Amino acid sequence: MVVACLALLVALGGTGYAVSQLPPGSVGAVQLKDNAVTNTKIANSAVTSEKVRNRSLLAIDFLPGQLPRGKTGPVGPAGPAGPAGPAGPAGAAGAAGVVSSVTVRQESVSISDTTAEDGKYQTRPITVNCQSGEKALSAGTGWSDDADNLELTTVQIKPQITNNAVVGYVARGGNDSGQSSTFTLYVLCYK
Repeated sequence: MVVACLALLVALGGTGYAVSQLPPGSVGAVQLKDNAVTNTKIANSAVTSEKVRNRSLLAIDFLPGQLPRGKTGPVGPAGPAGPAGPAGPAGAAGAAGVVSSVTVRQESVSISDTTAEDGKYQTRPITVNCQSGEKALSAGTGWSDDADNLELTTVQIKPQITNNAVVGYVARGGNDSGQSSTFTLYVLCYK
């Protein structure tokens, strides 16, 4: 009876036994299934830099700011120009320009010629400047004689410029009339 009970106990209990501790080196890559080792199964500070293969980690494996910045690379070529932006709003209208007063300033010079219409013009220059605080608006010339058959001409007229402002004019008259005539330069000056 004792033997029978013993046999029954063995039959009900099975022949297996539990291993409470694995021998060292008994579990390797063959025994581990994919994704079997998770973060929660690894003890804190268990994986150190000595246990990580060099150059096996990626930048994404690190938190922002953990990796030092690399050297600045060379400047790349300029990209194409972008589209023009929208036009801005129109600015306020400025004050209307007002010319307070216009004054005619003039000077004259006498030019003599001995032989009429020989093609040898006698010339002389004349300069008219506006007064201080005035600017020159325009200029013109004239002769004391206005007969159609007299060879009297304005050879040159050009502005006199100071500090990017026209302050007067210089002109040159030419006489091939065979007589003496007066050449006049008129300058319109304004404030």
